Amino acid sequence: MTVTERFLDYVAYDTQSDGKSNTVPSSEKQLALGKHLVEELHALGIENAHLDEYGIVYAWLKGNVEGVETIGWIAHMDTASEMSGKNVKARVVRDYDGKDILLNEKEQIVMKTSEFPFLKEYVNEDLIVTDGTTLLGGDDKAGIAIIMEALDYLVHHPSVLHGRIAIAFTPDEEIGRGTDHFDIQKFGAKFAYTVDGGPIQTISYETFHAASALVEIHGSSIHPGSAKGKMINAALVAMELHQLLPALETPAATDGYEGFFHLCELHGAVEEARMEYIIRDHDREKFERKKALMAAAVGFINTKYGTDCAVLTMEDSYYNMREKIEEDMSCVDLLEKAYASLGIAFEVEAIRGGTDGARLTYEGLPCPNIGTGDHNCHGKYEFVVVSQMETGVKLLVEMAKLQTE
Repeated sequence: MTVTERFLDYVAYDTQSDGKSNTVPSSEKQLALGKHLVEELHALGIENAHLDEYGIVYAWLKGNVEGVETIGWIAHMDTASEMSGKNVKARVVRDYDGKDILLNEKEQIVMKTSEFPFLKEYVNEDLIVTDGTTLLGGDDKAGIAIIMEALDYLVHHPSVLHGRIAIAFTPDEEIGRGTDHFDIQKFGAKFAYTVDGGPIQTISYETFHAASALVEIHGSSIHPGSAKGKMINAALVAMELHQLLPALETPAATDGYEGFFHLCELHGAVEEARMEYIIRDHDREKFERKKALMAAAVGFINTKYGTDCAVLTMEDSYYNMREKIEEDMSCVDLLEKAYASLGIAFEVEAIRGGTDGARLTYEGLPCPNIGTGDHNCHGKYEFVVVSQMETGVKLLVEMAKLQTE
């Protein structure tokens, strides 16, 4: 199989995770892809491949050189909740001409170069797109396809020297639970790489500091005809609370190293309202200030409307892995050496998001991220550049070779 054929196979599996579920993994349908991957790994002769009780696929490719440290490759199986990943109708656009791409003639859904001018960077490339009714699933099935193809290459080219390689495919990354049950000791790698999204020439070992914030607002419903001085409209209080946060510190108004408050969901009526936020910043001090501002906003509401009006539940999700990786840059050095060996220009870029690697790094497994060629993830305009997946395969193989030197 080619990396493209693998990718098209994997996106046919609906693996959307469910942040409101308490099961592990959060959706049983993720297990179908996990079982499929285990079967493929067994077919490659990797007999130790298995799906554990938490929905994580583990496997280890035996090295053919002694005395080489184990490295790891990690990708996640689930897709995001923002748009359906069911019945994905992926299509390969051959030799892209640089013009708008009609995704769905019936619905007149068009991916326009005016909205996505970087499309023109991929003229004459083969692109894999959606039909405009689902996301594609390149986040992160492109990463899975790259890892599986690299394993296939190493298995069928025994003359290529490499050490032991640990593999993991995780569930529930999109809802922040991908490494809740990850067994770092069992994985057994000195360091690892998430292969997860973005241009292939991008190395990332810096993420946001991240927290979630849930605000539950308790109002008081009174007949509107006699409500003066008595009613507390929870929906209106929610709107008031949001206005206490900086108007320009939202995802739509920030980029680069600018953090934000993101109101993900809002449900409200007179009696009860519920607001779900994520809080992000690359800088630890600014991150802590943002959390303090959220707490102060809730405190103001309670001072104004009563102690029990607003209840805040705020939890840290992950931290900027740069703080840990800079203590030992060997994992980044190996990756940069692989790019140089292949003659590929690269850039180091901070992720405006998080990966499984952010938590793993803090738990003792340094884990920078490698791009996959996936773009516009989490929506109908998602697409993958085929040649970048192919380059990803070469990068992994090259790192495995260089690790033996």
